[in-house]
Amino acid sequence: MTDFNLFTFNSRAYPGTDPLVVRLGDRVRVRFGNIGEDVHAIHIHGHSFWVTGTDGGPIPKSAQWPETTILVPPGSTRDIEFVADNPGDWPFHCHMLHHPMNAMSHDVPNLTGVDQSGVSGKINKLVPGYMAMGEYGMHGMLEMNMFGPTNTLPMMAGEGQFGPIGMGGMFTIVKVREGITNYDDPGPYQNPPGTVAGPLGGEKTESTPAHAHKY
Repeated sequence: MTDFNLFTFNSRAYPGTDPLVVRLGDRVRVRFGNIGEDVHAIHIHGHSFWVTGTDGGPIPKSAQWPETTILVPPGSTRDIEFVADNPGDWPFHCHMLHHPMNAMSHDVPNLTGVDQSGVSGKINKLVPGYMAMGEYGMHGMLEMNMFGPTNTLPMMAGEGQFGPIGMGGMFTIVKVREGITNYDDPGPYQNPPGTVAGPLGGEKTESTPAHAHKY
């Protein structure tokens, strides 16, 4: 975790990014301008969009195409448009994994789903300070409150209404609401009764990792 690249939207890293507040039914146009030297794969949840423009100009309607992810090369712009027809809070982020997770290196594999009980103690005899990572998903790193180098940002720093949001960097939220009269942040979406997922098989048990019930 010593990669000093920091990725941002409008010079802000999540959770410091502003949400995109949208009235239900609005047609939304977003223009991305990439002034860096890395390609970005910008992805939206809950909606699909049409690619409507590049730095070369508008794309004729007959040549536009639908996507949920758009590549934005260095030194270029891309325009997308979508109809906000799905109310809720929808992640909007770069899909290059370390871009919404600043200061994260992928030199070590994530052993998601692997039982690592007892591993840390054994390896610590050889490598003091070692800790198991990613057993229940990388959002668990947020709970460790690990400190990085002084000239970087936390890898993940968001907290949502259902628990930690395992993202930082190039990450924001599109908030689609019905009947709003302004575009101020409306706060968390109030999910209709019966629409929030819960643990399979009922209530949490002592043998079930806490991480499994935060989404």
